[in-house]
Amino acid sequence: QVTLVESGGGLVQAGGSLRLSCAASGGTVNKYTMAWFRQSPGPGKEREFVAAFRWTGGTLYSDSVKGRFTISRDIANNMVSLQMNSLQPEDTAVYYCAAGSTILSTTRNSQHYGYWGQGTQITVSS
Repeated sequence: QVTLVESGGGLVQAGGSLRLSCAASGGTVNKYTMAWFRQSPGPGKEREFVAAFRWTGGTLYSDSVKGRFTISRDIANNMVSLQMNSLQPEDTAVYYCAAGSTILSTTRNSQHYGYWGQGTQITVSS
């Protein structure tokens, strides 16, 4: 059983930066695809893929964050992080860390992740 705990959320002005961290226990981050998803407020909003660090060592990003966000993996401390720069109001969401066994074609699909953190709120003011 993998347990994931996120930290680093908060309120930031547009153009600012935040760094999220996800500490894993019960499993090692290099044995899973580790990913970040987000869910914006409002009815019908689905959990949206943000970035992933695949167990193979490769990374994937959504088009909306590419060039602004960077995912990294710290095997020694069993953590993954998400550095978020140039934040915009549309980045406002609850951000979730996830772990799963995925292949390249399923990495962006939340249904292929079996372990989730509790989520952390990011609010970007304009």
